[in-house]
Formats: sequence, structure tokens, C-alpha cells
Amino acid sequence: MTDPTDTYSFAGLTVQRLGYGAMQLAGPGVFGPPRDHQQALAVLRAAVEAGVNHIDTSDFYGPHITNRLLREALAPYPDDLLIVTKVGARRSDDAAWHPALEPGELARAVEDNLENLGLEALDVVNLRLMFDIHGPAEGSLARPLEALADLQRQGLVKHIGLSNVTPTQYAQARGIAEIVCVQNQYNLAHRTDDAFIDALAAEGIAYVPFFPLGGFNPLQSTALSDVAAQLGWTVMQVALAWLLQRSPNILLIPGTSSVAHLHENLAVASLTLPADAIAKLDGIG
Repeated sequence: MTDPTDTYSFAGLTVQRLGYGAMQLAGPGVFGPPRDHQQALAVLRAAVEAGVNHIDTSDFYGPHITNRLLREALAPYPDDLLIVTKVGARRSDDAAWHPALEPGELARAVEDNLENLGLEALDVVNLRLMFDIHGPAEGSLARPLEALADLQRQGLVKHIGLSNVTPTQYAQARGIAEIVCVQNQYNLAHRTDDAFIDALAAEGIAYVPFFPLGGFNPLQSTALSDVAAQLGWTVMQVALAWLLQRSPNILLIPGTSSVAHLHENLAVASLTLPADAIAKLDGIG
């Protein structure tokens, strides 16, 4: 029997709290094709075979690369698989990231996600705000969110989430559309959203931290290394386990392009940090 603490009700499905993020399947800098196409397909298939039923992607990863890999590896998709994508950015030929929040740009992004994933409707679409590419920054999200809500009314989008947002923007969004998740940067060392996570947990809203292991700057801490050595785990397993124990509404989407690393991440579901380790890790942030 599945432990209920390992699952969460999200967008109408019961998902495993340990999911998978497809961003790392694209080439260096999240641009271009993967180094090993067959290995990328193998990772996706291994994730689903291991019970993962929440996969995070976007058509601006590559661009188009990760969605096409998902379709090739997994279509027709399992009935219980929740695919979450995001819109709000575009890539230029030099691999740069640019805002793409105008209604026409959002409509094209939804169409591209549908085409490349091979779907008639997207399970969850996160509106990724780009007022500051490096983190949340205040600004009205009304215009892009209203455009996304219109696509939802057309039946192209089932559920809407938000990414790279502040609590103020989340409150504004709730007056425009039903929001099922927030996806912001959060990890042991980046704790800005502590109060936000607790507020969302009280509402039953999923919080999906991106860069759970530090992203482009991997987590490094003496305390983290000490706990990992004490428990005989990797530092990445410790960081993921801390997130799972931080709040029941936290859903993880660690990414990897390695099947071995995938299974190492998924093993965290069966690991429990003792109280003294949590106290030591809490001090990092």
C-alpha cells in the first residue's frame, strides 16, 4: 500500500511527491538536443516504470526538445501521468531567455506544447513570470493570466499554476483564475519562500521547488556534507529528503540525464531524516 505521506492530491490526480523534471534532458544550457538521445528516452521510461507520475517540462527547454522526447518515450501516456508544462518565456538563437507574456505569445506557446507533446489539452500550465529572470519581482500578472485563463476556457488548458511569483502576485492571481500550484526556487540554502510555503500548505496548494539541489550552482555546505556522511547518504539525497520533510505540500521534480542518478533520487522516498539532522540542516538557510 502506498504511504499517503508519499502522495499529494494535485490537479485532480494523486501524484507521487517525488516526480521528475525534464529540463536536464536538453543540451548544455538547456539548449539544443541531448548528448545521448537514447539515454534521454531511457531516463523517461525508467522514471515512469519506477512509479513517477508527475513530470515537469516546457517547450522552451531546447526549445521543443524535452517535449518531443517525452512524446517519443511515453506516448500514449499512462492515464495517471500528470504532465506539467510552463509558458512565459522564449529562446533566441543565442540560447538567451526572453519574456514572452503577450496574449499572442502565450497562445502560440500553448499550441507548441500541445503539438510537441501530442496532446489535445495540457494538464497543468504554469505561467512563468519574467519581471526578473533571476527571481520573483513585483508587477501585475493580470494581462498574461487573463490570456491563459481564456485558453483554459477554450479547453486547451485544464489547470493553471504560477512560477517565479511573489505572495502578492499569487493573491492577485486567485481573483482571476483557480491556481493549483506555485513553482519557485527553494532549497536548503534559498529559503525566501518559507512563510509562503506554509500559507499554501494551509490552502492545500502544491508547492514545487525548482533548483531543489541548487540548480546551476549546486548546494555546498559543511553541515550538509556532515549529515550525509553521518547517514551514509549522498548530499543530494539529504537535500531532497529535507524538502520532503519540510512540508507535505512540497512536490519534488529533481532532474537528471542518468538512469542511475534517477534511481538514487527516487530512493529518497524511503529515507527519513532524524530530528538532529533536520535541526543541523535548518541552520543552513
